[in-house]
Amino acid sequence: MSDVFVALPPATAGGNVIFGKNSDRPPTEVQEVVYVPAQDNAAGMKLKCTFLDVEQVGHTHSLILSKPTWSWGAEMGANEHGVCIGNTSVWTKLCSQGDQGKKLIGADFVRLGLERGDSAKGALDIITSLLEKYGQSGPCCQEEAFSQWTYHNSFIIADRQEAWVLETAGQQWAAEQVTNGVRNISNALSISTKIDAMSQGLLETAQEQGFWKPEDGEFDFAKAFSAEYSGMTLTDAQKPENRLQSGKGLMESLSRDGSFCLESMFSVLRDVNSSISFHGDIVTTASQVSVLTPRSSSVPCSHWLTATPDPNLSVFKPFVFCPNPVIGKGTLSGIEAGSQETSDQRHLLYRMHEKGRKLMAEGSPQGQKLRETMQHLENECIEDVQEFLKNFNEAKYPEIVDLFKDVVDTEIKFYK
Repeated sequence: MSDVFVALPPATAGGNVIFGKNSDRPPTEVQEVVYVPAQDNAAGMKLKCTFLDVEQVGHTHSLILSKPTWSWGAEMGANEHGVCIGNTSVWTKLCSQGDQGKKLIGADFVRLGLERGDSAKGALDIITSLLEKYGQSGPCCQEEAFSQWTYHNSFIIADRQEAWVLETAGQQWAAEQVTNGVRNISNALSISTKIDAMSQGLLETAQEQGFWKPEDGEFDFAKAFSAEYSGMTLTDAQKPENRLQSGKGLMESLSRDGSFCLESMFSVLRDVNSSISFHGDIVTTASQVSVLTPRSSSVPCSHWLTATPDPNLSVFKPFVFCPNPVIGKGTLSGIEAGSQETSDQRHLLYRMHEKGRKLMAEGSPQGQKLRETMQHLENECIEDVQEFLKNFNEAKYPEIVDLFKDVVDTEIKFYK
């Protein structure tokens, strides 16, 4: 379960596209932030995803990813071309609870789209072609209490000028292009009759399954394929349809004057009353916000990731693509990608934050002081990065090679 957001001009400041996601997962799951360099691959190679091997491509882009330690795929991330993708689970009439057939999972599609797509539309085409070829299913977490947790997927795919919402049901899919304003997704299908692209057999499948017939009127994807998931106890605020509407309301309110920005998305992801910041059987285990500058701009995009649970008690740390960036080992678990190893998967930042998070949540004077220190660290990062980007030229790239690593190391020191 997750919430994903995008804001585009004229809703945003500076003509930027702002992407954001809270990844809501089982409370014991750890997410690591990893950098994956671009790579050239020999013809005929196979690529091992989480459960399934697929054909490798000749070239893959460099990536920054937030991913469960056990999964090859990612919950969210960005690539060097300013493409961002985040997914969320949806339950459809074609989804069988406990479907353990090991195909591609949602996280695999996120990473594959980022590795291979140099635009939002390009990533959309890559994901849908792989979906149609390989299908989707398989265990979507390691925690035993969620061992039957399988689902289909919804995605927001954004670049520096547009975004696409992609929603799936089995190997069928529908997509909606977003060129202005705000859009968000939660754990319920949200594409209705505005369908800008779809799988070839979508309408036929809906008719054959008895989900829709022409005499019903215009085809409505969400109405035809939506199904409820009864495997989790949710409050009213936590229900997908209510989070979807609450998220939309937050985005519209903060973008009304055309000033939606990095801090606006932080505010959305930290909203507790709407359960966008999720606390329950699952929790928000990691978050990402990306500022995608206009294609006409020479200013690079910036990506802000927590690598720790609860955005209200976490620091968003900046990453900017540059030649040979170094993110350090503080957010790396040491578990091989795609491994099903179940030993302690906590990276150093996670372990240190775990102690600090307990203090901050208790609200003691010591915890309050630590929370203020973390907020000060984040505010300083925002000011420094904005100043750096305002006067950017390529000769300044060496200044940010260690940017993410330096902030992670500083955060760890404050927890000691």
